[in-house]
Amino acid sequence: MEALISKFEGLGLAAEKAKEAAGNKKLGPTLSDLIDASGQATFEKAPGMLLYTLGTTVTKEKTPHADYIAKAIASGRIASTEQLSAATKYCAKNDPAADEKAFDAACGVGVVVGDEEIAASVREVIEGARDLLLKDRYRALGRVLGMVKKAPALRWAESGKVKGEFDAQTLALLGPKDERDDPANAKKAAAKKPAAESSNGAAAAAAKPAPEVKRWVPTPLETMFADGDISRLHKAGENPQIKPELTEEHLRATKGMVITRFPPEPNGYLHIGHAKAINVNFGYAKIHGGKCNLRYDDTNPEAEEQEYVDSILDTVRWLGFEPDNILYSSDYFQQLYDLAVDLTRRGLAYVCHCTGEQIHEQRGGENKGERFSCEHRDRPIAESLEEFQKMKDGRYAANEAVLRMKMDMQDGNPQMWDLIAYRILYASHHRTGTEWCIYPTYDYTHCLCDSFENITHSLCTREFTQSRQSYYWLCDALEVYKPVQWEYGRLSVTNTLLSKRKLLKLREAGFIKALDDPRLYTIPALRRRGVPPQAINAFVRELGVSTSSPIISVERLENHIRDCLNEISPRVMAALDPVRVVLTNLPEDHLEMVELPYKPRDESFGSHKVPFTRVLYIDSSDFREVDSPDYYRLAPNKSVGLQGLAHPITCTDIRRNADGSVAEIVCRYENEGKQPKPKTFIQWIADCPKLGSPVRLDEVRIYNPLFKHANPYDETVAPGGWLSDVDPDSLLVYKNAVVEVGLWDLITKFAAAEAGKKDVAEGCYENIRFQFMRMGYFTLDKDTVLTAAAASAATKDDSTKLVANRIVTLKEDPKK
Repeated sequence: MEALISKFEGLGLAAEKAKEAAGNKKLGPTLSDLIDASGQATFEKAPGMLLYTLGTTVTKEKTPHADYIAKAIASGRIASTEQLSAATKYCAKNDPAADEKAFDAACGVGVVVGDEEIAASVREVIEGARDLLLKDRYRALGRVLGMVKKAPALRWAESGKVKGEFDAQTLALLGPKDERDDPANAKKAAAKKPAAESSNGAAAAAAKPAPEVKRWVPTPLETMFADGDISRLHKAGENPQIKPELTEEHLRATKGMVITRFPPEPNGYLHIGHAKAINVNFGYAKIHGGKCNLRYDDTNPEAEEQEYVDSILDTVRWLGFEPDNILYSSDYFQQLYDLAVDLTRRGLAYVCHCTGEQIHEQRGGENKGERFSCEHRDRPIAESLEEFQKMKDGRYAANEAVLRMKMDMQDGNPQMWDLIAYRILYASHHRTGTEWCIYPTYDYTHCLCDSFENITHSLCTREFTQSRQSYYWLCDALEVYKPVQWEYGRLSVTNTLLSKRKLLKLREAGFIKALDDPRLYTIPALRRRGVPPQAINAFVRELGVSTSSPIISVERLENHIRDCLNEISPRVMAALDPVRVVLTNLPEDHLEMVELPYKPRDESFGSHKVPFTRVLYIDSSDFREVDSPDYYRLAPNKSVGLQGLAHPITCTDIRRNADGSVAEIVCRYENEGKQPKPKTFIQWIADCPKLGSPVRLDEVRIYNPLFKHANPYDETVAPGGWLSDVDPDSLLVYKNAVVEVGLWDLITKFAAAEAGKKDVAEGCYENIRFQFMRMGYFTLDKDTVLTAAAASAATKDDSTKLVANRIVTLKEDPKK
């Protein structure tokens, strides 16, 4: 053992890594033989790592000429992972010694791509993509760089030089980045119509060309796959099989098409991490002209519910994808059982009666000691077949017997320690009822369902990296088509948690009422909060696909949400904590109709009219009893502008309630004489019951992060545990908020689009999104009760209940 460790350290491996490799029953001998075949004992780091990579990825059965590749690494002929990959593919089908020139050509041996050739090849790709670059500018760089990397002439070029030349040529074409290259600031010109005279008789300013309208451009799907390893994955049919005819059958069935799958377990709501998985699996198939299946991994009847089955499909469609096939692991229960019998007949599975504790000890136990085989491992095949039939017939209680795969207990990978293939569960399945009392495990089911469906790319997150070995083992053991598993980094965000078990604890502790609480990051929760699906997609696409698994700041997601909502949301005036204002110099019956744009500087949103009367409401945050030099809103003897009106108001007095609180603010409307332009304009809502103003909201819910800190698991900031980090002020509720009548206009327009339904957009209130000016972006919560009759009449009747959720704050500080 010590000699082997020393030998592996000669590759440049750290002592711990060398020890791990030496203890691996398969890797150790393979790597040792490759070092011997190379003719060298010590290596520089780069070739040493290549030889180690070769040892971890090949077997003598699949790559009979691995010794030749080892010599090529030692001699420097194979000097990169790209060349190593090409070498293993070539040697899988050819004898390199028989035609070394062919080997060298296939692997780029001795190929030197000069600077001039790099420049010419990059220029050719850029010219072909010129229109795309000029249209999307720097937003298109990822896609075009992917095209450059796929250029045949650049396959063996030094990647750093290619990137440097690409950067230089795109800079020469596009010039430095400017405001056009910020997705939130991509601009579209729009002409402004001459301003009409305002309804209160003031002359409008002379017509001026309107500034260009800022447009939010969502990150395109192609961006996710333009760079990195995922841009260089194998083509359908290139993945080696244990028998050549399996490839032939696969290609006949798929005709070379890319086929992926999204395989969630229907035991809970999908969360923000799943949004990435959905984009990766459906997106990869889409950009390659392939298909993606939605396959429910429904092999655990004790945890699965139809509610989650329905929610998962709804979520996939809400994010903009449509499955080519909707399938279930339970569709294959009979096939899976038949293959389990076949595996047992081959002597590669056995029925085990050990307890869970005994199996844990066999695998090394808590102290990670020596591993040993179960006493049932070598029972006769006929006996295991008989015992497995007893399991199927219900002759054992739960946990009295399991079917285990006969793998390799001495392998360094825990996923090879005789995994369980079938267990007994007396529970009703949501599709098959009580037809089965034995159910396959994920480790047994997943790869075989992929095989049945001819999946070409089994894309999953990195926690399944070790499972790749058992995935391949089982497919080869049964001699069935073997897909390629490729892992990428999972997505996590700060200030939240995604574990279903912990979410249930939050509910049990009373911190939340349901798993779609808008403070959570399940997709139904984000949807209820009002987050648009295109913002979620843009967020995960911008992050790209790599093997790293960083924890992303939640502010990054919120920036996408803001940018998207800024693009699609009309503006209305509101007061969360309203204060009554009386304009004493206007008559009691004063009424003007003021036309306001739904989005200033963007005429495509249209406009609406609101009443202007003697009595108004403003938000309490827009008034102070004690003025200060840095405060520009309303205060005693101070003037402030009103949104959409030509004249300001000035506070002349304060009327109080018996307890001393402000009952109403007395003001003068400065509509006589010339007044200086106000430094600030505040929002207001008229008190005009005959025109339905104000619209009174039953509740406005202000959602803040559920946890106080970015990482609620960090005991240095939450010594009392993650539950102690819950912020008691993460939900604030206002019950007296008022909104201008423009809100009804938005609701009635939405109701018209949803005509024919009994209730307005039942379950879809989150699609009514708007900005309360200077306060944030809001939507209507599903607790809203709104009949079609009330919506069409634009009045709030006794059965109406209006509940608004804040989606996200504005970028600027609302207090400034």
